[in-house]
Amino acid sequence: MIVDAPLDSSGSGRGEERAPSALRRAGLRDALGSDDDGPIAEARLRDPHREPASGVIGADDLVRAGAAISARVGALIADGHRPLVLGGDCAILPGICRALPRTTELWFVDAHPDFLDGATSPTGEAADMDLSVVTGHGPTAAIGVDGALLDPARVHLLGHRPGTDESSRVEASRIDPAIHQVPAPDLLRLGAGAVGASLAADGDGPAWLHLDLDVVDPRDLPVVTYPEPDGLRWPDLVALVTPLARADRLLGMSVTDLNADEDPDGRHTQRVVEVLAQMLDG
Repeated sequence: MIVDAPLDSSGSGRGEERAPSALRRAGLRDALGSDDDGPIAEARLRDPHREPASGVIGADDLVRAGAAISARVGALIADGHRPLVLGGDCAILPGICRALPRTTELWFVDAHPDFLDGATSPTGEAADMDLSVVTGHGPTAAIGVDGALLDPARVHLLGHRPGTDESSRVEASRIDPAIHQVPAPDLLRLGAGAVGASLAADGDGPAWLHLDLDVVDPRDLPVVTYPEPDGLRWPDLVALVTPLARADRLLGMSVTDLNADEDPDGRHTQRVVEVLAQMLDG
């Protein structure tokens, strides 16, 4: 079941907001043979101002968006569906996690750890801090509830590229040590397929898969807002994600950070559709 959460946490209406509709135009629904639950109208942010107290852009809008996302995802899961939530950016994740059991295992595939907070984020975008929020280390203003939504020991951070600038060092120092980390160099050394298969087979209980497309090397996918070099190539991503996306215990999946405005001819969006279809349906 496809559902749109076109949230851009900059509040400026960047191209991530138009990613769900771009993916639909590129044939995602037909490629997956999936039912369609349509857009979450409230999952938008229209306040570009950074709240002084929390350091988060559009905090009130974020809380409303997160509640709407949580309600839709929770209802779909309760009805026996496995939702595919199309972002938007990673600020959709706290809303999703509000709908999940706290025992859910999170497979977080991203070029960045997303572990800043309102004080350390250079932008104030909730997409800088979503993983910190869901594990209880980020500003509650980004979600509207206190405490961790998921157990950090059941979180797997996969494919990130540790930076060397001061902000990246600060972010790395904030990551909860209970989180399992497999950065991109280690993932490629171990074999992306082996890592994905092990995670899919070895855990227990429900799981959620979150895919930020900036995990892909910009040589293959340049149309993201914050590209990072030395990432996964398309075959690596397919090898990693396929066993996770097909795991019986998976509750659903979210896909974020396609910047449709940077893809005027749609060729990169079409490639994303092809890869998603390959991973989800073979």
